[in-house]
Amino acid sequence: MRYAIGLPNVGEFGDPTLLLELAVAAEDAGWDGVFVWDHLLYKDPSWPVANPAVTTAAIAARTSRVRFGTMINAVARRHPAELAAETASLDALSGGRLVVGAGLGSYPAEWTSFGGDGDPKVRAEALDEGLAAVSALWSGEETTFEGSRVRVDQVRMALRPVQRPRPPVWIGGRWPAKPPFRRAARWDGVMPTHRDYGLGETMPPGELAEIVAYVREYRDPAAGEFDVVLEGQTMPDTAVAHIAPYAEVGLTWWVEALGWWRGGPAAARDRIASGPPA
Repeated sequence: MRYAIGLPNVGEFGDPTLLLELAVAAEDAGWDGVFVWDHLLYKDPSWPVANPAVTTAAIAARTSRVRFGTMINAVARRHPAELAAETASLDALSGGRLVVGAGLGSYPAEWTSFGGDGDPKVRAEALDEGLAAVSALWSGEETTFEGSRVRVDQVRMALRPVQRPRPPVWIGGRWPAKPPFRRAARWDGVMPTHRDYGLGETMPPGELAEIVAYVREYRDPAAGEFDVVLEGQTMPDTAVAHIAPYAEVGLTWWVEALGWWRGGPAAARDRIASGPPA
């Protein structure tokens, strides 16, 4: 079991300087990872939004041990070549500590406000093709890919990620929708949320057990290690007991969710300083 902090990149937390401060504090306090959200816009248009690529680059440069990444990259609004180059650079900059989160994205206005297609089926197709293209480009070999949304024509990107065969790819999805979890089975991890539980709530261990069992139905047993990642919130004195039932059903990463709904930056600093449950 490993423990990370999860940071929104919007509102009070839409400040890359603050996010970097919290990430460095998390490493100093013994946490194993730091993950940030991916948004261009948010529901309140007055809220600032920090760029997650710039923020994670700063985290990569200022830390030496923690894993980090964007949970989750909305792959459908990213050009695969840009995402491949960005993630390879981040993995090189950090000495091989990047985790690549990927999913549909939760806010269709981030597409429609800029002339894009917010249809989840269109985004799902672009997600699958985008991930396939990025993974091929990471190889450093000449890549040709022809899809309905993504095309790569005889391209070789010589800068490769440090991690082999690739940085771990964790897929996000909202249960009980099933396609994201079949997608997750083809990659390296799953980070589920649940339709019936919102910010400040965590699905019960039984729900996570159902998700893990479903993913395992579709995963090749020979495919290697697979992470199960859940975001929730704990208090230091009860954290170990709270997380134990989730570990029993397969959880490998607990992400302590920090944000405006639980006291803002001051409370985040305090929870980080108190350290991970282990």
